[in-house]
Amino acid sequence: MKIEAVKWGGVLLIILALMAGSAWIAWEWQANAYGQQLAAKEAAHQTERTHLANANSAQILAEQGKRLALEQWLAASDQSHYRALTDEKTKQVRLLDRLATADLRLSVQLDAAATGCDAVPATTSTGGVVYGAGRVQLAPAHAQRIIGITGDGDQGLIALQACQAYVRAVFSQRH
Repeated sequence: MKIEAVKWGGVLLIILALMAGSAWIAWEWQANAYGQQLAAKEAAHQTERTHLANANSAQILAEQGKRLALEQWLAASDQSHYRALTDEKTKQVRLLDRLATADLRLSVQLDAAATGCDAVPATTSTGGVVYGAGRVQLAPAHAQRIIGITGDGDQGLIALQACQAYVRAVFSQRH
């Protein structure tokens, strides 16, 4: 009986060794298959991240291009605005100089009905023939004040036009 028990014990030991070997082989096979699945998922995830990064880079480049175009337009707009302002200031200074040297006189046309002398023709200067309502020359100081006020108004209008052009440009780029 001892031999028979040793025989069955050896067979049982061989069966257990085969079972352990097959379990180990199955475990390795599953680990390999799972590793391949994880590697495929990681590669797909990395590809997706690369595509997203490329799309973001393209969008950033497009926005930078828009910003550069807007900055260039603003620089050109600022130059034209500055040129218009300096031209207007130069005109105003020249006009003020001409008023100060009595090279130019400002006059105001009088309302004939208010003065009560609509039948009397206006006096004319030696350089021109003007008939109609009477005219009165303004004092140089008052004329300079009027020119200063209108010059400030002109500068305000130029600044307003520049602001309106800027708003139109920004609005048109957004829509």
